[in-house]
Amino acid sequence: MKRAGTLRQVSDFSDFSRGHWLQELLCQGEEPSRVQSSPDGQHLLVLQKSRPPPLPRVVAFQRHSIGGADLERNWQPPQPALAGLLFLQSPVTLGSWVLAIVWEHGRTEVWHFVVALGWQLLQTLELCQGARARIISVCSQGASLVWCEERPPLDAHSDMSKCAFRFCVCTRALEVGDQGVRLGTVRIVLHNSPEYQVLASPQHVFLVPAAASFATTSKFLLIWHPEKAKLTITAPSAGFIHSKVLRSSSESDFRKLLLGSVGLLSGLAPLDIHTSAVSNSEGLLLVSTKGAVNMVEPDGTQRHIFDLEGGPLAQGSSVQLKTFGSILACMLAGVLYLVDQNSGRLIEKKILSMKEVHFLESPGEEDSIQLLTQTGIYGFSFSKPEDSSRPEPCLVEMVFEEACRYYQRRSLSSSKLTVEKLKKGGVFQAPVALAAILQHSLRQKQKPARGLQDTYAKLLSTMSLELQSYMSLELLKTCVVCAPESEVESYCEELVEQEVSRVLHSDMDKDNLAYLNSVFASFPKAAWKATRSCLQLQQNGDGLLVARATPEVWKKVLGGPQQEEVGQNGVVPLFELICASFLRFKPKWLPSFVELTQQYVSISWAYSSKEGPEGRVPLYKRALGVLARKNKCSEANDEMELELLLCSKRPKAVLQALHLLIRLKRWQRVVEVAEKFSKLSPLLNKEIFTTLLAEFAQHRELDPYLDTLWLLCPPELTASDILTVVLQHLPHSQEDPVPFSSEGNQLTVGLLKPLLQRVVQRPCVQDEMYSDALQSPTFPPPTPPREH
Repeated sequence: MKRAGTLRQVSDFSDFSRGHWLQELLCQGEEPSRVQSSPDGQHLLVLQKSRPPPLPRVVAFQRHSIGGADLERNWQPPQPALAGLLFLQSPVTLGSWVLAIVWEHGRTEVWHFVVALGWQLLQTLELCQGARARIISVCSQGASLVWCEERPPLDAHSDMSKCAFRFCVCTRALEVGDQGVRLGTVRIVLHNSPEYQVLASPQHVFLVPAAASFATTSKFLLIWHPEKAKLTITAPSAGFIHSKVLRSSSESDFRKLLLGSVGLLSGLAPLDIHTSAVSNSEGLLLVSTKGAVNMVEPDGTQRHIFDLEGGPLAQGSSVQLKTFGSILACMLAGVLYLVDQNSGRLIEKKILSMKEVHFLESPGEEDSIQLLTQTGIYGFSFSKPEDSSRPEPCLVEMVFEEACRYYQRRSLSSSKLTVEKLKKGGVFQAPVALAAILQHSLRQKQKPARGLQDTYAKLLSTMSLELQSYMSLELLKTCVVCAPESEVESYCEELVEQEVSRVLHSDMDKDNLAYLNSVFASFPKAAWKATRSCLQLQQNGDGLLVARATPEVWKKVLGGPQQEEVGQNGVVPLFELICASFLRFKPKWLPSFVELTQQYVSISWAYSSKEGPEGRVPLYKRALGVLARKNKCSEANDEMELELLLCSKRPKAVLQALHLLIRLKRWQRVVEVAEKFSKLSPLLNKEIFTTLLAEFAQHRELDPYLDTLWLLCPPELTASDILTVVLQHLPHSQEDPVPFSSEGNQLTVGLLKPLLQRVVQRPCVQDEMYSDALQSPTFPPPTPPREH
């Protein structure tokens, strides 16, 4: 159920020191001001880059002030400009903080606010070691400062390609104690690099390339993990690329870092970044010029969250991003978007009348959103729904509603599918919500205090198997990326097996079928092994192929989209995919596999059912179609065609196989097939015998097998029927017939005599019908007594 949001004014600046001046500063200047709030929410710092007269400055305002020194700093070219305003936690007193004002040339002022005394300058430090260094971007990560500095080359006429890599990313601890402020040693994270903007989360630092970077270096992001001393290369268009632990300063060289990934990086698309910001969930939020909001996780993976309305973003347009708990707030052109960053669902959209809006920190109120405008500070909060006493939260209902719509689109039934039916049926699929619950589940293991709520327990139990499968799959993908070359193949086989198994246990629609086609095409051997595993194919002690797949898997193999449904775009049905895999890796098993599928069909569907696969195109014909696509005429293909025809045991297929054997002049096999399949039905027996009798009349190839052939004669055939068939198929001679021919290939009465004698001596069908009457004890019957 959708939550309703209300906007209320929290402050009109009357509770701030110099509140009227604060309001005037927010209304001045053509460019928007930059506003930062302190961690406790009691101080506001306003940075104005241009104002009349053009003298940029930063001013601090505090709430409920009782006097003391104010903080105001301004600068004027050629003085170095301000590089950043950073709040750092002070270990001296729990919850206390200091303000670091960092200038471009590296000078850093550390300020502290003391009640009744106001702002006090603790110390001025030099952050950079080189006098010519210039800080481009700076952020704070824990108790350390991380910055990107420019180190101009000594030679003014240096090569431009070398000048592009004149930047360096450094870090330095800043410790505040009773004895004052102390800087730690400089540690180089990356040197000889292009220009980067540094953005810090509590555990990681994101390096986003500047817009003016070289085309080759603006295709990927870097993520630095300080605790592990590791750098990760990731690209939104390709995901995780490479990760390397920096054990020494020589390994921190930018070019050496990329050495093993140059080929992959050259083929990537350039980054499309309009705005970037750090989320409170450790991820990096990116807004593209098309308005798409994405999240880059610390492990290098990326997921899409939301699309802003209005199409492509204009150059210079301002987009503000801030996360409040699980809510992502986006401000664009006076419109406030509130989005659930876990599921991507738009919670609320509000059009604001304020010209300039800034997001503020909300200490102690994670889900409360505070907005700073020119008229005051406003709080945006959500009212609880009326039916908040329900045992399951609205996310549970959203998940099942999404799954309900998903299955309703694919249902052939006209009855409406409800959430209750879906719950009772045990059917569930909602990938977006699955990822959201997965995130809560992972957070529960990492942080038990902020774990999964009890109200989610029912939903989590419903999804436990899906979660386990999803987590094992993600773990395996990580292993594939990080494994050495010798182990990649085994990991890929396991990954393909999991993917094939997942698709076979989900809805086999056109998208899943196209995905399976691509898997079989890209990893043919791994897909073959996955098929054997999913169908549990193996030979028993007698050498026969057996399969222990579940009925649900068989239905996916046989009952998915057929060729007329998937179109002519190269996608083939799953049964044909598996048959092609058999032909490639285990051709002698294919006829047995077709026979197994026919046995399953005969159990699951009626023979004449139009719903089953046999009601459309017989399975043996589909397998023959796969064989025909090989476009190779060979003896092995002829043998495979024979086996596929015979394994079907259909009368037309058996007769087709018999004619193929006759064409190949394999007479012994002809007689063996006739002897085996004549027992299936009297009608098929008659067709087989008539076919072979016609061949017998034309040549003498069957003469060695006549004893076996005559045994196949149907009981209803008479001598006249046999002679009629023989006379119709006698070869036509160009010469006048003579009583005694010199050629030995003509049919003689002596060859037909054993068959005719057998037929004549055999009791007639009519004789059998009247046998009881003809076998009476006395014949004729005695004369009845006369009446006197």
